[in-house]
Amino acid sequence: MDEHETDVRLELDFPQDDGGRLRLYARRAAQRWVAHGSSEVRGVIDAAHAAACAGRWVAGFVAYEAASAFDPALRTQPAPAGLPLAAFFAYEAADIAGAPATQSGDFACGPWRANDDARAVREMVGTTREGIAAGAFYQVNLSTRLRADFSGDGAALHRALVQSQPHGYCLRIATPEFEILSVSPELFFDWRDDTLVSQPMKGTAARAADPDRDAAAREALARSGKDRAENVMIVDLIRNDLSRIARIGSVRTRELFAVQALPSVWQMTSTVACRTRDGVSLAQVFGALFPCGSVTGAPKISAMEAIAELESSPRGIYCGALGVIRPGGHATFNVPIRTVALDRRAGRAECGIGSGITIHSTDEGEHAEWLAKRRFLLRASADFALLETMRLSEGEIPLWPEHRARLRAAAEHFGFALREPALSQVRAALREAHARGEWRVRLLCTRDGTLRTESFPLERMPEQVTVVLAKAPVRSDEEFLFWKTTARGVYAAHEPPPGVFDTLLWNERSELTEFTRGNLVLEIDGRRLTPPRASGLLPGVQRAALLRAGEIVECVVHVDDLARATRLWFINSVRGWLPARMVVR
Repeated sequence: MDEHETDVRLELDFPQDDGGRLRLYARRAAQRWVAHGSSEVRGVIDAAHAAACAGRWVAGFVAYEAASAFDPALRTQPAPAGLPLAAFFAYEAADIAGAPATQSGDFACGPWRANDDARAVREMVGTTREGIAAGAFYQVNLSTRLRADFSGDGAALHRALVQSQPHGYCLRIATPEFEILSVSPELFFDWRDDTLVSQPMKGTAARAADPDRDAAAREALARSGKDRAENVMIVDLIRNDLSRIARIGSVRTRELFAVQALPSVWQMTSTVACRTRDGVSLAQVFGALFPCGSVTGAPKISAMEAIAELESSPRGIYCGALGVIRPGGHATFNVPIRTVALDRRAGRAECGIGSGITIHSTDEGEHAEWLAKRRFLLRASADFALLETMRLSEGEIPLWPEHRARLRAAAEHFGFALREPALSQVRAALREAHARGEWRVRLLCTRDGTLRTESFPLERMPEQVTVVLAKAPVRSDEEFLFWKTTARGVYAAHEPPPGVFDTLLWNERSELTEFTRGNLVLEIDGRRLTPPRASGLLPGVQRAALLRAGEIVECVVHVDDLARATRLWFINSVRGWLPARMVVR
């Protein structure tokens, strides 16, 4: 489809070979081409390339589900509703600016929920490993979709994403119906004259806040036999794809196993290149390479068949291609990982995350990699702050080292900025402001590292508090149970009735977990027990201190065990030990 004069905004910030950045901004497209059926995809690409060769700037995308347009054997799920299989937008050179005129606007986004929980991930990884063992494929790139409610300015979210994942192939395309916000670090291909370059990423390790641990993580990734094997499988696949359009003997691997530093992860990258044959078109380049092997697996046909069977939703723009064609025809496309799609009409945001599964993969390792890759998103879109609630007694915070360590671990996990000097300054200010008396202090850290405190006189408590059992379970894999933040939705659903101090939670396996504001200790057969973190709870600093001292021990306890408990306590770092009594609602 060919349409003229359409409201499609463009923001582009791509790296260039000379170390600089290509930055473009436009408010309105002069022309667009959209493909809703697979038979239209090649024609849309060719029309877009022709417009660029004629002197226009062109930006656009090809969705993952367009794969069958290039090879009917490449199987996918049906395309998601509301997103074309391909769309390209042409801009007159006179309408291109270097930066947007204004940077105002705000947004609300979250919380993010995954399509697939930890159990589903285990099942997908297990099924894939069985297929590898049976010889069906060597590697499969599995993924899930994260979804959240969204309202406000998509440009503001895009700026936040760029801040959290800078230096990538950053591109925003905004139509009245949908927006694509990409900060992908992965180059799908760059095609200039007859030189075609691809830089697949395969192999990931989470970054650490501590410099020594971070360096060790980098070194472990660089030496990892699993990650090198995973990487070289995809390099071989892409070399084979390139050979379909390359001049004989021109395919070269320029670099293997380079480890690139990204804000939240270390990423292993290789570089493959060739010289294309005379007469090759952009649609033929897509036909040879699409989708990128780094997001499918090997062999591509059988890996994509497994993806279509195992994944619970279509990928859409995730794992497709997104990029720019310069005037004259020079084309650069990223692989849209680290990419958010906004459905403006439904008020929903979606982002894909995934990893490559090999015979050596474990479900725990892959799930951890998915969480690490998600950090960029949480850093950019967080509508919560990290939180520590502390007791300040006569100018001192008794468990300060433990609170600081837990806050640092949460900042590392969610990708929040946190600066040690600022923490020390906050502590000094609290000691000076409240040198006398007993205080309850809330220390909050926002995603940009801003710290603030709230202090309240510590009120007296009764000798015993009353608690009730939750009416419904919590999920033991709910992430916000494990970290202390202002995102308390999971706790708010279990508020105690009036006159009752707190609610005792339990999980889907009927295991007791914690109270909504503190940890649980029970005395059973003379032993003081506290549920383990794996049951789904926040590991409180008071709990940790008691475990180190040997005053309590971890043990899985069930709802039925309450009948055997001779004593019950609510514990946290502000109140210490509070004897508790169960009451019936």
